[in-house]
Amino acid sequence: MATGEQKVEVDGRTLRVSHLEKVYYPSTGTTKGEVLDYYRRVAGVMIPQAARRPATRKRWVDGVGTAEHPGKAFFRKDLEDHAPDWVPRADIEHRDGTSTYPLVDEPAVLVWLAQLASLEIHTPQWRFDADLAPSGPDRLVLDLDPGEGAGLADCARVAGWCREILDGMGMASFPVTSGSKGIHLYAPLDGTAAAQEIAQVAHELARSLEEDHPDEVISDMKRSRRAGKVLVDWSQNNGHKTTVCPYSLRGRLRPTVAAPRSWEEIEDPELEQLELEEVLRRVEDGVDPISGLGLAGDGSHADEDRGTRDRLEVYRSKRDAARTPEPVPEHGPGTEAAQHALDAEEPMFVIQEHHASSLHWDVRLEHDGVLVSWAVPKGPPLDVDVNRLAVRTEDHPLEYGTFEGSIPKDEYGGGDVTIWDTGSVEIEKWREGKEIIAVCHGREDGGLGGVPRRYAFVHTGGMGGKRASRAAKEKARAHWLMHLMKDQPEAEPARAKSADPASDEGADAETMGEPISPMLATLGSREDIRDQDDWAFEMKWDGVRVIATVTAGAVRLTSRTGRDLTATFPELAELEDAIDPQVLTAGETVLDGEIVALDDRDRPSFPRLQRRLGLSRPRDVERARQDVEVHVMLFDLLVRGGDSLLRTPYRERRDALFDVVAPSGHVQLPHADHGDVDHAIALSKELQLEGVMAKRETSVYRPGKRSRTWIKIKNARHQEVVVIGWRHGKGGRAGGIGSLLLAVPDSDGELRYAGRVGTGFSDRDLEQIAATLSSRTRKTPPVDDVPSADRRDAEWVRADLVAEVQHTERTADGRLRHPVWRGWRQDKAANEVRWEE
Repeated sequence: MATGEQKVEVDGRTLRVSHLEKVYYPSTGTTKGEVLDYYRRVAGVMIPQAARRPATRKRWVDGVGTAEHPGKAFFRKDLEDHAPDWVPRADIEHRDGTSTYPLVDEPAVLVWLAQLASLEIHTPQWRFDADLAPSGPDRLVLDLDPGEGAGLADCARVAGWCREILDGMGMASFPVTSGSKGIHLYAPLDGTAAAQEIAQVAHELARSLEEDHPDEVISDMKRSRRAGKVLVDWSQNNGHKTTVCPYSLRGRLRPTVAAPRSWEEIEDPELEQLELEEVLRRVEDGVDPISGLGLAGDGSHADEDRGTRDRLEVYRSKRDAARTPEPVPEHGPGTEAAQHALDAEEPMFVIQEHHASSLHWDVRLEHDGVLVSWAVPKGPPLDVDVNRLAVRTEDHPLEYGTFEGSIPKDEYGGGDVTIWDTGSVEIEKWREGKEIIAVCHGREDGGLGGVPRRYAFVHTGGMGGKRASRAAKEKARAHWLMHLMKDQPEAEPARAKSADPASDEGADAETMGEPISPMLATLGSREDIRDQDDWAFEMKWDGVRVIATVTAGAVRLTSRTGRDLTATFPELAELEDAIDPQVLTAGETVLDGEIVALDDRDRPSFPRLQRRLGLSRPRDVERARQDVEVHVMLFDLLVRGGDSLLRTPYRERRDALFDVVAPSGHVQLPHADHGDVDHAIALSKELQLEGVMAKRETSVYRPGKRSRTWIKIKNARHQEVVVIGWRHGKGGRAGGIGSLLLAVPDSDGELRYAGRVGTGFSDRDLEQIAATLSSRTRKTPPVDDVPSADRRDAEWVRADLVAEVQHTERTADGRLRHPVWRGWRQDKAANEVRWEE
């Protein structure tokens, strides 16, 4: 590598580097260029550990030197004055003033720091939150440091003892050989306790180990007493202290690394510290034993259910997906069941009867993207005079809300699990670690008796008294009381069976087959229609896609994502009357269409339809029907009297549709043009509709597939977006939402910032949006490319809700120009969104 300055690009950032041939580690000849290359290559695993933590650097400008002539090092806290503008940063107020620290949130920052000879990166046990304010510690650390006469093998033995204690506290543990002499041991925390409290717990743990192993362990910092023993240094849990970051190089004579290790490695009698090349080989082989402790991916915080930490790290650490039938997602919610829970208007609860080593009931409430869980030995109380002990356990994934089965006896929680009751839950109060009040709406045949139950969960105490043992204190932290409150909600009267099948939620639903997934169109233009005589042209209706399954006695409406819309649109029960009775008698009939709400000019209005979406309770639906009436525009027939038409050409399906269905008050059969695309486009513009759907007349129906035999030609630019946050309003919107922050996944499915929308809202829209987002808050942005100007007062939410905006164009940097709010798209999933071009 040539001496002198040169430019390099790291993940889109241009850096100036120099003197790459300079030797930083004389004993191995390791150069500055090799150090920069190391940090570039380990960024993917190091940044999740360092992200959003203030970085203190230990710099060796002239290298580490030799044993005879060691190099000079100094600590640097404040960000260098010449730092590039793109380096993320945050301020901390100290007694002697305010310091600005860099945040190692992207690979280019690591390389830039290495260019400044920052061989070691040190970070505290806490991260900055979304407002760049210090949050509670999200990990506990124990530094196992051998005294004179003790070595790494002694530290490994003490690490095993620490692991036993942490396991007993329900905490996973992650060992790191420090790259110096000892071992660092990390355990995840939920961020609700103060650093002082965590330091007290760590100190108590160290003292307990010293009492149990006085010849091997010491918790006293005095060097004179440490000979032949391992110091369990608990002090780095102080909010002002830092620990060398996992994967950081060390400024030793050789390029050793603070290397995360597996417990099998720690138990190996040949355990040694690892050096730069060994760590690079491990990373390239996919070995990252500490991944469960870090933020998502590359520090982008894009995982929408993890917030500032992985809420499921403890859950995963206790289960092997190959040995238990329980759901064990690798990252985030993961499965369709979890996504359905996240999409639901109200959070869920589940109570499972668990025949493990002793019978108990597991009570789980959805909160912050997981199921917060308690084990209740005697079951939920059904009497207001009874309090039941509830032991807080690890958070569970949302998938667990539908789990029933037998866990192998030799696995964690071995035994039979059945659902005792489940349904929706209203969270009235959530004071983390202190008090929770929730109303559970269970099943009619559930263990709660088919009536809503208001429960209070009350934490029974903090860390225990001063004289309490370590075990007693940890046990006290998990103990809660579950109490049935005296003030109970009134049970809704049972609804009588009705002739209206939609209001009965499908009286004959059990006889219906699985809903058919709708076929999807490809976005195109007039130029895509070469031989227009082969095509038919429908108007594109501005509403919500629906698959209607109709039998003699029932109607079921399902959305594009499979959600049941039957109770939301009871007036469409008249579909049963619109179908030829002889066809209904022969078997079920399945129709494809669009539900629309018309404005005062009889044009479909998606914003108007918003007032009906998401409603399911009869009284809410009936109230909304007084203001907003809906119609269904039917354009395809998929099953006729039990006979599938999926392989029948489009033209024949359309003819059959008009033979089978007769228009009625809420059921419409819109016309389709054949062979004249220009007339269809002109008509759609004249009627001020969204555009045209072009369908090849010979095309078959491909459920769930996107095909170029169906092409949508839009008059206006509409874009589906994922809402990732909001900014506070000013002026007339002061105290509320001013604008929403948007993202769109790129071609690889990774969310990228797409700009802000602040127009098109009615007052009612803003109230509804605020209510919807209030239960979806998170501390960090779901994407990492939000400009600082838009981050300034932003509040972040889970990236799981889809909306639609109209806009003039997309800028070169992927931003929407002049977006206008159109409404939520509850029929769309966030992972389906892509740029409409």
